Amino acid sequence: MSATIAKGFVREISLPQIHDPRGDLTFVEGQNHVPFDINRVYYLYNVPVDAVRGGHAHRELEQIVFALSGSFRMTVDDGVTRSEYWLRDPRKGLYISRLVWREMDAFSQGAVCMVLASHRYNEADYYRDYNQFIAALRDQPQ
Repeated sequence: MSATIAKGFVREISLPQIHDPRGDLTFVEGQNHVPFDINRVYYLYNVPVDAVRGGHAHRELEQIVFALSGSFRMTVDDGVTRSEYWLRDPRKGLYISRLVWREMDAFSQGAVCMVLASHRYNEADYYRDYNQFIAALRDQPQ
């Protein structure tokens, strides 16, 4: 992990793990392990190792990103600081608040990324242009 983005905007979330000789079990509960109600779950798989995903920020949506299998790099940017996180442990997710730019790359072969989201899909919630994202941050009340 590298430099930390403003506290609360991005942080690691650890989920419980129940050990059993037949295999481990991890679970997640909204408003318990996750600081929001889960309104959407999606996952990425069969991602080419040289692909770049993300490349956007959200106006309102919060999310937690997990590497269920394999690994990948998350780069997050709050307009001041860029930080990198390697996700590879299915018990540990990365919470990303609203108004944080995110990019994903360096997917390992067979990586599976699962995302828990606070809102349903809404294209109007996205900033897909980095300069528009930076301009929106300047317009935010302090």
